[in-house]
Amino acid sequence: MKLIKGIRWWMVSLVTAGLIVNYLARNILSVAAPSMMVDLNISTQQYASIVVAWQVCYALMQPIAGFILDTIGTKLGFAIFACAWSLACAAAAFSTGWQSLAIFRGMLGMTEAAGIPAGVKATSEWFPAKERSVAIGWFNIGSSVGALLAPPLVVWALLHGSWHWAFVIVGGLGVLWTLLWALCYQHPRQQKRLSNDERDYILAGQEEQHRDPSVKKRSGLQMLASRDFWAIGIPRILSEPAWQTFNAWIPLYMMTERHMNLKEIAMFAWLPFLAADIGCVLGGYLSPFFHKYARVSIFTSRKMVVVFGALFMIGPACVGFVDSAYTAIALLCVGGFAHQVLSGALYSVTSDMFGQNEVATATGMGGMMGYLGAAAFTLLFGALVTTVGYGPMFIALAVFDLVAALVVCVLAKNRSVANEQENKHLPELAMKSAG
Repeated sequence: MKLIKGIRWWMVSLVTAGLIVNYLARNILSVAAPSMMVDLNISTQQYASIVVAWQVCYALMQPIAGFILDTIGTKLGFAIFACAWSLACAAAAFSTGWQSLAIFRGMLGMTEAAGIPAGVKATSEWFPAKERSVAIGWFNIGSSVGALLAPPLVVWALLHGSWHWAFVIVGGLGVLWTLLWALCYQHPRQQKRLSNDERDYILAGQEEQHRDPSVKKRSGLQMLASRDFWAIGIPRILSEPAWQTFNAWIPLYMMTERHMNLKEIAMFAWLPFLAADIGCVLGGYLSPFFHKYARVSIFTSRKMVVVFGALFMIGPACVGFVDSAYTAIALLCVGGFAHQVLSGALYSVTSDMFGQNEVATATGMGGMMGYLGAAAFTLLFGALVTTVGYGPMFIALAVFDLVAALVVCVLAKNRSVANEQENKHLPELAMKSAG
């Protein structure tokens, strides 16, 4: 069988494609909301309840999804969840009111919960420690690409029929990706197209908890009681509301606050997510950059990236102080960039602190905390936005992220530094391995 050079990058590309479909499915609603709310007679408060239905189901299911992935493996677990979320997405096209739509979105949340834990687990399997932040940055781009593609897709569906088609099309794409994943993904130890040199390079650069499959797995309660978990759990609670607010409210903000029409929304609503794509990728490369030029440990470099992202969240905090709609969009772009820089760094911190048999569970538990925080903020947002406006809410999001960065700096401790010396030589080895 012919070997594929640098196959680990093909594996992360496959994960990225899956997350693009995952986030496309969840972001269709926010773009279609103006039309759906009219067709189905949905109020702003009812819309907030629909969004919360997805968020709560997603949050509560994340640790369960992570546990399932750690138990049955990345390949089978991700395939099952991806097929399920594709069907749930398509089912939303048959909604008849806000209650049925909330049920379908809740089902979508439950099944999409495996996306990020599976991505973090796959990168922890396929990448050495020093490259992991870069790989996470590339797969995390799927979240913003999905959001970026949602506006033109929904507008195309509206112009050529109705919003129903957008849900059906994305559901079909999810089924196709599931088949591709089932055919192509394997763990490095079983991947026959992986060269021995690249396999040795991957395993040699991993921490002991990722390299040794016999490392004891902590229970969920043990992780919940540990400092490690709260070092990522609290920042997730504080930072996730920003991304969920961008996903759920930007189109409505542009229409109600900035008085843009449907075509203008299609032209501009995707820009904050394009900026988020840049944040995903740049954030991944910032960790090795700080490691090399600031002469700090890999783990400390992850913390520096978190702080970097949190500081840039000051941009969207200024949205309420500008008159120009285009300046407001630019500031929201800064926010999209900032959040994805911070988010990717938090995933890297998680992969550093938890082993291969618990990283998906830990990521899911952290995600649960984040989405419960996001759900609470969404309810608050829906209740207050019509009275206090969007500006104070965006200021609150910036403050949350700054506090999240402080918590990471104080609480997060590296679990293993065993490979710090080997990692000094990883850039040269990576070039040789990629051929």
